[in-house]
Amino acid sequence: MANIQDTKSTSVIIGKIVVYIILGIFTFLALYPICWLLINSFKTTQEFQLNKLGLPGKIDGYESTLINYKDAWVRGKFGGLILNSIFYTVVSVAFIIMFSFMCGFAFAKLQSKATFALYGSFTIGLLMTLQCIMVPLFLMANWTGLLDTRLGVLIPYIGIGLPMGVYLATEYIRSIPTALIESARIDGAKFFRIFAQIILPMCTPLAVTIAILSVTGTWNEFMLINILTSTPTLKSLPVGIQAFAGALSSDYGKQFAALVIGLLPMLAFYLVFHKEITKGVAAGAVKG
Repeated sequence: MANIQDTKSTSVIIGKIVVYIILGIFTFLALYPICWLLINSFKTTQEFQLNKLGLPGKIDGYESTLINYKDAWVRGKFGGLILNSIFYTVVSVAFIIMFSFMCGFAFAKLQSKATFALYGSFTIGLLMTLQCIMVPLFLMANWTGLLDTRLGVLIPYIGIGLPMGVYLATEYIRSIPTALIESARIDGAKFFRIFAQIILPMCTPLAVTIAILSVTGTWNEFMLINILTSTPTLKSLPVGIQAFAGALSSDYGKQFAALVIGLLPMLAFYLVFHKEITKGVAAGAVKG
């Protein structure tokens, strides 16, 4: 009996070691590109060309350390672009979450003859790619006078995020007991009050999940805003970073600095909200 227990204990220890080794390998593969990018953002072009895997040469003073970042920030006009990205992301995510829950509540709990057709019109959007709707969106924006405006960017962003949001919200709210809504209706509560005081508080985990998908998608979006806007003051951060692939394509230090500047907001987002993100994804997956 003791030998069997020892064998089991040894198997458990070996299993844990193997798991830790695998996790360590995946962690290294995930962190190494970020570290490589950060290190090379402090190099000059000559240093990068001579040694792509080495550390930067001797850096003298604070100004020399951040020269690539300073030049990238000024030449890319990142100050205004970051504010634009924050504006587009915050407004889009807020409306996507609210509209998704409103539609999900109607489709899941307020059945009518039009429910199936309306729900299908949203879910079919999951099958559409951005590439196949860019030209129609451009023509519609031009026809309605929304081309090269902030509203002309926000409306497509919200519309693109709604199919997934509506699908997740509908399936999530369907799992909420209908008895809760019926009890509230018996007590005289209107549907808006039921939605605000019962449905929304119970959907907080799903709101986090939708926010994660929407934030990453909107912040990193490049193609759509590039064709819907021509004024530089209306563009977002990814467009500014792409500019370094043109005239500054041979200046690797500034290119890497620009990429780090674009990467930092997303890293900060995950570092600040990592607990909420983990809880939201786990709760949303279990509930759904």
